[in-house]
Amino acid sequence: MVNFSARNLGSGILFGIGAIAFIDEAVFHQLLHWHHFYDKSTTSAGLISDGLFHAFSFFATVGSLFMLADLRRRAAFLLRRWIGGILLGAGFFQLYDGIVQHKLMRLHQIRYNVDIAPYDWVWNITALALLIAGIVMTLRTSPKRMAPEGSARYE
Repeated sequence: MVNFSARNLGSGILFGIGAIAFIDEAVFHQLLHWHHFYDKSTTSAGLISDGLFHAFSFFATVGSLFMLADLRRRAAFLLRRWIGGILLGAGFFQLYDGIVQHKLMRLHQIRYNVDIAPYDWVWNITALALLIAGIVMTLRTSPKRMAPEGSARYE
């Protein structure tokens, strides 16, 4: 038997990663010009890295929507489970970006020539809030609490 609960969660996680990466790219890279994905080289290299990052977010989002379309076609889409996945994916990716890429690998910082601490706190607290909300929603929509697999729910 196919596990539609896991597919709903996986599609949501992939969509959450793609959506938060898109927001990061559009707002912080393109509109505010605060940083590039890779700031350890020339501006040209930074722009190329931004393009690759944007392509990653686009493919993650499109892939998740193909999975979502398949779930809808099978009448197995679970909205609350999918939203839980979005929150998990977005929170995980933002926390990974804030801890690993900003602090451990130092690929870029949120902003330069300012006191970075408040920006880091807001970034990582927002990530934790998204992640915790995703965990709670995922646990509340676990298969043990839901109707049998394959039954459609559009709540």
